[in-house]
Amino acid sequence: MTPALVTELIKLARGTVPRATTAILVLGVSLICSSMLLATNTGDPQIAAKLGALIDPGGWAGYLTIAAQVTAAAGLLGCGVVLSWMFGREFGDGTITGLFAIPVSRPTIAAAKLLVYLAWLLFCSAALLAALLVFGLAFGLGPIPADVLPALGRQFVLAVLTGVIAMPVAWAATIGRSILAGIAVAVGILVLSQIAAIAGAGQWFPFSVPALWAISTDVPSTHLTLVIPVVLASAGLAMLSWRRLQLN
Repeated sequence: MTPALVTELIKLARGTVPRATTAILVLGVSLICSSMLLATNTGDPQIAAKLGALIDPGGWAGYLTIAAQVTAAAGLLGCGVVLSWMFGREFGDGTITGLFAIPVSRPTIAAAKLLVYLAWLLFCSAALLAALLVFGLAFGLGPIPADVLPALGRQFVLAVLTGVIAMPVAWAATIGRSILAGIAVAVGILVLSQIAAIAGAGQWFPFSVPALWAISTDVPSTHLTLVIPVVLASAGLAMLSWRRLQLN
């Protein structure tokens, strides 16, 4: 397992796609939220109506509410791109053939990819939270109130869970043998999550629960356990697909 972990970590660290996605997620989400803060200072009633959370309750609470909404959407797509790249690039680059010749089993390689992805996800979630804090302070939100600290924890947990529920992308990229297949599934998950939320069933839909939990206190924390079957099934299917993988 160790050689596979080291190899996948090097691939991720040197890959252009993961590095670009990390920068876009961390800086992009922070800049979007910060630009909304600036928009509230224009005094335009139409803009104020569109940025309700930043006006009421406003401050750090509104800022983090907006950040959670942006993270839920952008995070799912960004994590889907990274997962698709990690699993699909082997087919696109033709390196999958060489993996059949090495002594490390293919399920072990798949497990190493998932573990490295989770490590990247934790790093990216922490970096995003730090960036949001820096930009919030820089744009004049002032000291962080004590009652906002739980929202900071929710933001970090949301970022992690958003990346976790994207794990079906790994199986899709393997089955479809392409990066685009995985990205298509990521987009599909995002669309289904929005539909479930609009229909009022979001707190019972595993892919919608993390975002609704982070935004609303009405969603119990126990509903987050709905994510567990998705993670276990996705990891199991991805590893099973790699074990049964054959060269055409």
